[in-house]
This record gives sequence, C-alpha cells and structure tokens, in this order.
Amino acid sequence: MKSSKKQSLLLLFTVVFINITASAQRNYILDSKTNFSVAGTSTLHDWEMNSAAKTGNANFTIADSKLVDINSITIDLAVETIKSGKSGMDKIAYETLNTKKFKSIKYILKSAVKVNETTWNLVGTFTIAGVSKDLKTQVKTSITNGLVTLQGVNKITFEEFGMKAPTAMFGTIKTGKDLTIKFNLNYK
Repeated sequence: MKSSKKQSLLLLFTVVFINITASAQRNYILDSKTNFSVAGTSTLHDWEMNSAAKTGNANFTIADSKLVDINSITIDLAVETIKSGKSGMDKIAYETLNTKKFKSIKYILKSAVKVNETTWNLVGTFTIAGVSKDLKTQVKTSITNGLVTLQGVNKITFEEFGMKAPTAMFGTIKTGKDLTIKFNLNYK
C-alpha cells in the first residue's frame, strides 16, 4: 500500500511539474519593431540594405520573466523587402540573390545553448540564394513587457552561399567579398 501511495504521489508530482513547465512555453511571432540589415563594402563606398519584414515565429520557455529555453525559431525574409534606398543597387542585389528563382532568405534554428542570463549561442540553417549552410550566432536577449528581443550579427561571404560578389559600371565598381548580417528580432 505504501508503494502504491509513493507511486501515486510521484505520478501526481510528475504531471504537475510537466504542466508547470509546459505552461511556460509559448509561441511568439515577430512584431513590427523587428529589423534586419545587410552591410558590406565596395570600391566606391560602404553600403547597407535594410528590411523590416515580419514573417517568423518562435517558441520560448520563460519563467519569472527570464528566457529559460529557446525551443524553435523560423524566419522567412522576402528578399525584395531588403532595400538600400537606391533602386540601381537594389536591382543588382536582387540579381545577385537570384530573386526570380529564390524569393526568400530563410533561417531555421537547430540548437540553442545558454551562455549566461542574456547571452545564447544559436546554431541554425541559413538558406540564401538557394544554398543552405549551418552557422553559429551569438545573440543577446532581453524581455521587456512580454516582448522577447534577440540581437545578433553574422559575418558571411558571397562565396559561402554560391554567389559572386556583384560589380557595377562595367566592373569598375566592385563589392567586397564580406557581408555582415545584423538583426534585431522582437517577438510578441
């Protein structure tokens, strides 16, 4: 009889613990304060292109207003939402990214490891111009009034994703090979 009570108590504790843990998990979507940018250099000037696209979701575990676990993140960024403010530059970028065939840049989280209260190391698959590559990204996190923010930077090259660094003016203006992807993701 004692064994039966212990098993019942253990089962009850397990069910309560699972319910408490599961209730802290929640799905989030990107909000309007989210932004992405890509920056690089050229023989003419440094440049940056920005997008405030908002397609993506995540699942986080939060307890006591602290990020306990990053369970999933998916982002789908329509390439032609990335703008430089110069139509000629945008056109060259869209040709480089082959937007006729590949309409979006995608990210899918594979793993998340907590470094400290506000820093996480994420490994995820970026798909750019049809080429997928796993990259590690360190992000800073915060939670303010229920808004979960992740900020980070990735350094990539055109070559890593099967692209050729673009040129303009019959090759007299050349783009540098390195790119910096910056993001400020806000989930609500």
